[in-house]
Amino acid sequence: MKSYIDGELRDLGPEFGEFFDRSRTAIVSIDLHRGHLEDDPLCPCPAPRARDIVPPVDAFHRQARELGVPVIHVRSTLRAGGIDDVAGRKSAWRLVFPLHVGAIGNADAHAIEGTRWTEFVTEVEERDLVVSGKKRLSAFYPTDLDFLLRNMGIGTLVLDGCLADCCVLNTAFDASNLGYRVVVPRDLVAGTNPPLEEAAMRIIAMHVGLVTDAAVLLDAWRQ
Repeated sequence: MKSYIDGELRDLGPEFGEFFDRSRTAIVSIDLHRGHLEDDPLCPCPAPRARDIVPPVDAFHRQARELGVPVIHVRSTLRAGGIDDVAGRKSAWRLVFPLHVGAIGNADAHAIEGTRWTEFVTEVEERDLVVSGKKRLSAFYPTDLDFLLRNMGIGTLVLDGCLADCCVLNTAFDASNLGYRVVVPRDLVAGTNPPLEEAAMRIIAMHVGLVTDAAVLLDAWRQ
């Protein structure tokens, strides 16, 4: 069992065993859909760095399924017409994010249900579970993710997806506050840029959970 501490991968003691207990673990894969990953000028909320993690995320999920670890795919979906956001009280990110990255031309189309932007880019198998209805930055709000996890008897969450410094970070905090153990494989998340990604991983490792590598996690599960 190993985790990154101050950027260095270190061995952990037996008190961290529940973080690596696959019998009570689920993977929560966040927002790896076309609305973030499509290489298209119309992509409503582009997260281009996250395109690179799709193949390793798919490979990790395949191996996890073989070990009996459930995979839950979470996606943002807003009601047609945008009353949940652009046609009601706008999410804060819609106001502040463009201050840093510039205007996003098709942002109003982000996550609108029934559009191609909500289609997953990663592999989704029949045995997987899907949680839709994420409307803000955390996978828990206002979805039924917590309800689902508790009915499954899950105590530890492995988070992958995008963005590391936004939805992954918010989900990690909510998960920890709700009593779940949190593990983030740092090679299966992508941030807005490298500095923010690194900062998010250090915040998670300092305050809410463990940051490790996918291979370390799989090795621990196999043992």
